[in-house]
Amino acid sequence: MHFKKLNLLAILLFSLGLEANGQKSKTVYSWQHLPGAELPSFKTDTFNIEKFGAKPNGFTLNTQSINDAVSACNKNGGGVVLIPPGFWLTGPIVMQSNVNLHLSQAAVLQFTSDKGRFPLVEGNFEGHKSIRNQSPISGKDLQNIAITGEGIVDGHGEVWRAMGKDNITDRDWKALIASGGELSDDGRTWYPSASYAKGARTRNAGYMQTGKKPEDYQEIKDFFRPNLVVFSNCKKVLLQGTTFQNSAAWCLHTLQCEDLTFDGVHIRNPSNAQNGDGMDIESCSNVRVVNCTIDAGDDGICIKSGKDEEGRKVGKPCQNILIQNNVVYRAHGGFVIGSEMSGGAHDIFVSDCSFFGTDNGLRFKTVRGRGGVVENIYIRNISMRDIVRDAILFDMYYFTKAPSLAQTGGEEEKPPVNDGTPQFRNFYINDVVCDGANRAMLIRGLPEMSIKDIHLKNISIKADQGAEIIDASDVSLTNVMLQCKSTKPLVHIENSNKIRIDTLASAAKPDLLLSINGKYMGQVNLLHTDTSSVGQVAEFKYGADKSALITTK
Repeated sequence: MHFKKLNLLAILLFSLGLEANGQKSKTVYSWQHLPGAELPSFKTDTFNIEKFGAKPNGFTLNTQSINDAVSACNKNGGGVVLIPPGFWLTGPIVMQSNVNLHLSQAAVLQFTSDKGRFPLVEGNFEGHKSIRNQSPISGKDLQNIAITGEGIVDGHGEVWRAMGKDNITDRDWKALIASGGELSDDGRTWYPSASYAKGARTRNAGYMQTGKKPEDYQEIKDFFRPNLVVFSNCKKVLLQGTTFQNSAAWCLHTLQCEDLTFDGVHIRNPSNAQNGDGMDIESCSNVRVVNCTIDAGDDGICIKSGKDEEGRKVGKPCQNILIQNNVVYRAHGGFVIGSEMSGGAHDIFVSDCSFFGTDNGLRFKTVRGRGGVVENIYIRNISMRDIVRDAILFDMYYFTKAPSLAQTGGEEEKPPVNDGTPQFRNFYINDVVCDGANRAMLIRGLPEMSIKDIHLKNISIKADQGAEIIDASDVSLTNVMLQCKSTKPLVHIENSNKIRIDTLASAAKPDLLLSINGKYMGQVNLLHTDTSSVGQVAEFKYGADKSALITTK
């Protein structure tokens, strides 16, 4: 079976274009030094599911026929399991080694709305072991597998998901209530069943309790929504050309896989889909994500590596990854790392991607307790439009509220650094254009652990607000153009050190260029920036000293 070749020329050009903004890196990183993602190969033997009794009539459940075809293919030494054109209703499909599940164009693989067909299993969700309903497509400890072809895989996710009243129209809300299910205690969330409602009200329902088995959770079964495709500990995995849509939770979840390729995949989840992530690549090595289009209800392309102590014990990072030539629509973030990143992530290259209407563009998130190190991240040639919140976001206060200097009187609480203290460092982001965002960028570390070595070059952003840099060290902004409605200030800096701003420009006259704040402020260098038309170059508040700013023409 032959597959499209990845764009090796583009990869080479990408590696040649990696410059650490004129600064010498501790280690030389370039793409050609990383291992490639080895593609699977298959025998040409074809196993048509129709020959195993499958019928495309929309009401025959073809679970057994399809799984029989997969087993026969595997026992034969591998080959292609063919899903011909037609509408194929099915329950869970379990992949086996050396099998290419190929969906012909005009083939619809429709997973049943009968939740009873999906047994409870031990799984993994949001970075920890948990109870789940069996995924529509799954595979564990396999080698040489693929899902290819231009057909459609539909997860029938609407029968599984809860829905918030604020996320749909009044008309659709009334229709949901009329369909059955239950409402939350405050009446603002609809649950699809009493089983789901009970699970939602059960503390830590998703965590595996010591001594319990999946069948012990039968009473709240509906709460454990399955991810559409889950591959765990698999090697040489290819997903190419197929449309995956309408998942009950995450769409594509790859966990601890090696040699993993997503090529020309289409993901379509409703924008209000609960936990409707596009692809979650967790603790995987040697990965390519190229030529994909994603419409998601949560994060678009997301890198993860386990959560908190459990993730640190596993200690398996995401590493050696290329993400190139992808488009993301309507997601919480276009390209995302975290917040489950406790096993770390490093050597990730992102280039030539476009984000439209996502909540955030580039989104890097963590929180105290995660631990883990995210480093050596290279990003270039990113185009964005109509970003709801931040074009570029580094936030170490995910799902928590960061205290303001006004609240603390300028004092910062600095908890001791321990295994649960996360770290972000060595990010190089070049050539980014964003036409519309609420805020251009937020770079916010922790008082006890600054975000370090963040370098942005050739950045042009149109936004309501400018940039904020808080608890950061060794941050450089080089050749940055901001067109902001609010320019008081254009750049807010707080308790940070070694901030280098070189050639900062504003499309409108800034009332205040820099706001420098906090008694723990270190040095800010302002270079090659025209301040002649600025209302005020800098203000100093909350104990910051004027000596912190060094200006060089």
